[in-house]
Amino acid sequence: MQTQASPPPPPPARAEDGAVLPREPHGFFGHPRGLSTLFFTEMWERFSYYGMKALLILFMTASAAQGGLGFDTNKASAIYGLYTAAVYLTALPGGWIADRFIGQRHAVLVGGIIIALGHFSMALPGVAFFYLGLLLIVTGTGLLKPNISAMVGGLYAPGDARRDAGFSIFYMGINIGVSVAPIVLGYLGENVSWHAGFGLAGVGMVFGLIQYVAGARHLGDVGRPTPRAGEASPSGGSGGMVALGLGVAGVALLGGAQALGLVDMTSAVGLAHTVLLIIVALSVAVFGYSFTAGGLDAQEKRRLGVIGVFFLGSFIFWAGFEQAGSSLNLFARSLTDREVFGWLMPASFLQSVNGVFIIVLAPVFAWLWVRLSRRGREPSSPAKFSLGLVMLGAGFLVMVAASLAAAGGQQVSPMWLVLTYLLHTFGELCLSPVGLSTVTKLAPPRAVGQMMGVWFLSMALGNLIAGRVAGQFESMPLPQLFGQVALVTLVAGGVLAACVKPLRGMMGGVR
Repeated sequence: MQTQASPPPPPPARAEDGAVLPREPHGFFGHPRGLSTLFFTEMWERFSYYGMKALLILFMTASAAQGGLGFDTNKASAIYGLYTAAVYLTALPGGWIADRFIGQRHAVLVGGIIIALGHFSMALPGVAFFYLGLLLIVTGTGLLKPNISAMVGGLYAPGDARRDAGFSIFYMGINIGVSVAPIVLGYLGENVSWHAGFGLAGVGMVFGLIQYVAGARHLGDVGRPTPRAGEASPSGGSGGMVALGLGVAGVALLGGAQALGLVDMTSAVGLAHTVLLIIVALSVAVFGYSFTAGGLDAQEKRRLGVIGVFFLGSFIFWAGFEQAGSSLNLFARSLTDREVFGWLMPASFLQSVNGVFIIVLAPVFAWLWVRLSRRGREPSSPAKFSLGLVMLGAGFLVMVAASLAAAGGQQVSPMWLVLTYLLHTFGELCLSPVGLSTVTKLAPPRAVGQMMGVWFLSMALGNLIAGRVAGQFESMPLPQLFGQVALVTLVAGGVLAACVKPLRGMMGGVR
C-alpha cells in the first residue's frame, strides 16, 4: 500500500533584510515571541538610564557633606547637557558599527555590558569614576539604543500589519521603565546613598542582559550579521577614507581654534559651547550639501525644506522638554513642598510623572488621530508640530506662575509640576511620534539614513541647549527664566501654525 507523501514544509518567513524569522508556537500578545525579549531588555535599559538621569543633576549639585560633587548649577547643567546630547550623537556610529561589522544582536549585547559597567563605575566614589561612568554609558547606549529598535522591526515580515502595534507595545516597555525607575532609584539615591542608586541602575541593566541572552532563541536570525555586514561596497573603502580624513581635519581645526583662544574646551561650559557650534555647523553643512550637490529635483528640495523647518521646531521643543531632568528637577528639590503625611518625598519621584502620563494617554491620542482621520479632520504633521510646541510653552507658563508663588523661597504644591508635565506630555505625543515618521516620508529615498542622522542632531542640539538654559537656574529670576522658554516655544508654535498651509503645499501630498 502506497502512502501519500507529506507536503514539504513551508519556507521560513524572512524579514526585510533577509534574516530568517523565528516560528511562533507561543506569541507575545499576538506578536512574535522575540518581542518579549526586546521589550524587557529595553524596559530594563530605560530603567537604568532614566533612574540615573533622575539623580544626575541632584547628585552633581549636592554638597560634599551631602555626598554629592558640590558642582555649581552652571557646571552641572553643562555636564548634564553634554551627556544627554552625546547619547543621541553616539547613536549614529553605533548603528553604523552594527550594520557594517558586528550585527545588531551583538551590538545590543556589547552595549548593554558597557552600560552596566558605566553604572557600576558611578557607584564608586570619586570624580574620575563619575566621568568614566558617564563615558561608558554614552558609548553603550549608542550601541544598544538604535539597534534594539531596528531589531523590533526585523521581527516582522514585509507587509505584516502587526508592525506598528508591535512598536506600540515596545514603547510601553520603555515607559514602564521610565515610570518606575525614578521612584525606586530616586528613593535609594536620595535617602540611602547616591552611589547605591547608581549601582542599582547597573543591576537593572544586568537583569536586562540576563533575560536578553536567555530569550535570544526567540529571535531567530534577526539581528545577526548579514553577508553584506562587514563587506565593503565598491566605494566603501574610499568612503571610509573620506570620513577618516574629515575626522582628522576636524580634530586639527578644533586644536587650532583652542590654541588661538577661539574656543575653550578646558571646562564643561566651554566644551558644551564648542560641541553646540559643531552640531550647528554640521547640520548646516548637511542641509547645504543636500540642496546644492545632492542631485535633488524641485519637489525633493521643497520637502527637504520642510524637514529643515521641522529640525528647527524639534530642537526648540527638546531644549524646553529636557528641562524636566535639570531646572524642573532643581525646582522640585528646592522650591516644592514634598511632605506627604509627615514623609518627605524624594524630588526625583516627580521624574516618573511624564512616563505615567505617556502610558495612560498614548492609547487615547492614537484613538483620537484615527477617529479624526476617519472624519477627514486629522491635523497635518506641521499642525501637530505647532500644537506640540504650544503645549510645551503652556507648561512653562504654569511654571512662571509657580515661580511667582515661590518668590522668596516659599515652597509650593507639587501639583504645579504635575500640571506642567501633563501639558508637556500632550506636546510630546503631538510632536515626537510625528517627527521620525514624517522625516522618513519626506526624505529622498536615497537619503533617508542621512536625514535620520540629521534628526538625531536636532535632538542632540536641543539637549545641549537645555543644559545651557538650566545653567541659569541660580543666576536668573525663575519667572524670567521659565518665561523666556515659554515665549520662545509659544512664538515658534505660532509661527509654525501660520505656516501650516504653505508647508503642506511643499510636502507634496505627504501628511
